[in-house]
Amino acid sequence: MITMSDRRKIDRAEVDLAAYIFGDGGSQRCRVFNISEDGAGIELQTKLHMRATFKMMLERDRIIRDCRLVWCSETRIGVVFKTD
Repeated sequence: MITMSDRRKIDRAEVDLAAYIFGDGGSQRCRVFNISEDGAGIELQTKLHMRATFKMMLERDRIIRDCRLVWCSETRIGVVFKTD
């Protein structure tokens, strides 16, 4: 059986970081539970419909990252960082 981590180019570090996702004029606080140079796992406070692309900012570094949604479950999503 192939797991998500088997498909990643770079392993993700387990973290507990406050962040914000935003787009369409609104924002939502969330928690990043794992991260790498290529992407992140994000836990939302409530289940919501996510756009295919949006922005995320970690509270600690204030860097805005362009994200593309890869997977979603009840209150968790996985994203890759776009590098246009």
